[in-house]
Amino acid sequence: MRRTSTDDARAHLAATLVATGSEDRVAFHELYRLTSAKLFGIVLRICGDRSAAEDVLHDVYLVIWKRAGGWEPGRASPISWLATIARNKAIDWRRAHGVRRTARLEEAPDLPDPEPDAEALLVEAGERHSLHDCLRELEDRQREAIRTAFFDGVTYAEIAERRHVPLGTAKSWIRRGLARLKECLDRGD
Repeated sequence: MRRTSTDDARAHLAATLVATGSEDRVAFHELYRLTSAKLFGIVLRICGDRSAAEDVLHDVYLVIWKRAGGWEPGRASPISWLATIARNKAIDWRRAHGVRRTARLEEAPDLPDPEPDAEALLVEAGERHSLHDCLRELEDRQREAIRTAFFDGVTYAEIAERRHVPLGTAKSWIRRGLARLKECLDRGD
């Protein structure tokens, strides 16, 4: 099997995250350089406020610095692990500040540097292609619930309210859909 530049970029990001887990400050700086544009985009989309997103992103990297040693390379891709931290921190901020609505992507302000570096683009493209292929395998309600929760930053309670279903049902759609997504993504590796 031929190794691609996407594989090399993912391996470099993984090695950088492992080194960060060993409290390597140079690696942490490199990790920030490789991922800050993507993570800021996630946080900004969920928070809907640039100033708040900057504060949340700071908190995200504090968490990454503290928890990088706990990342397990076999369990999740490095960018997925990092994006999950960013998403969760942004949702925590929204809950704490009572913000219920997010802006559509088209309404979000431009990022300071809208062009991520080539390495980040390669990693993202490979993961996005696999993710979208796997999302197509899900039931419609699972796919929509996951997209709404993870791509739009909507809480489970808001999904249940929008779909007029009990909270447990919305959570179940997402939980089962994520399990199927994991199986599909694992088949692709």
